[in-house]
Amino acid sequence: MEEPNFQKVFTPNDTVVCGMKMKDTTLGNTLGKVPELTLVFWIIKVAATTLGETGGDAVSMSMNLGYLVSTVIFSAVFLIAVTIQIKAPRFHPIIYWITIVATTTVGTTLADFTDRSLGIGYTGGSSLLLTLLLISLVIWHRTFGSISVDTVNNPKTEAFYWVTIMFSQTLGTALGDWTADSAGFGYGGSAVIFGAILAVVAALYFWTKISRTFLFWTAFILTRPLGAVVGDFLDKSRDLGGLALSRYTASITLLAFMVVCILIFPQRPAKKAH
Repeated sequence: MEEPNFQKVFTPNDTVVCGMKMKDTTLGNTLGKVPELTLVFWIIKVAATTLGETGGDAVSMSMNLGYLVSTVIFSAVFLIAVTIQIKAPRFHPIIYWITIVATTTVGTTLADFTDRSLGIGYTGGSSLLLTLLLISLVIWHRTFGSISVDTVNNPKTEAFYWVTIMFSQTLGTALGDWTADSAGFGYGGSAVIFGAILAVVAALYFWTKISRTFLFWTAFILTRPLGAVVGDFLDKSRDLGGLALSRYTASITLLAFMVVCILIFPQRPAKKAH
């Protein structure tokens, strides 16, 4: 009787156990549902936050739907997007960035509704949203022992991840409005301030041993007000210090830029923490 031949060609993801080929799922199990943190990630993130500002204003202001109706619309879009993202079996750049944009648009209209329609003001709105963000991070940490993006690899941690991001995007909008209006720095001055702070965060990342998780969330939160003030600079009227560009044109241009970046620069999923 001819002996079975187990010496067959196998792929790098296969393992031979007792002469038999077995599928190695270790690589798949070490990949998360969020992208690897690279320079391209941060470039697309800033573009997404700017798009969130111009897109949110286009619906609430240019379409005259108001902050409340716009928030309801974008909240529905966010819930649909985040559900698809969480149910996706693996990281997919298009789905991920659609969800990010959904958080920025709902963050824009929700912050404007809180600050202006409810009359809380930029300072009160920023304080409230900062509190909600910190509560979200504390509960996440107490539940799983970490708030690192490396741990975002299952539906429960993803839920915390996206709720935290939504709060951070909303806070960023309020914070950007506060620096530009209440603090009197204007859109250009606020962009310089947030850009400079982000440069300091980058320097701390490369030249210190400060917690990478802390630096990530600091940078993630600060890119939102940067995008908010840049978006306002693009579409606000000239008498308010803006360029008075069409919100629709600015939004389409930013969306096209994001799509090009995603297609030209492939993104890999972050490795899961062990």
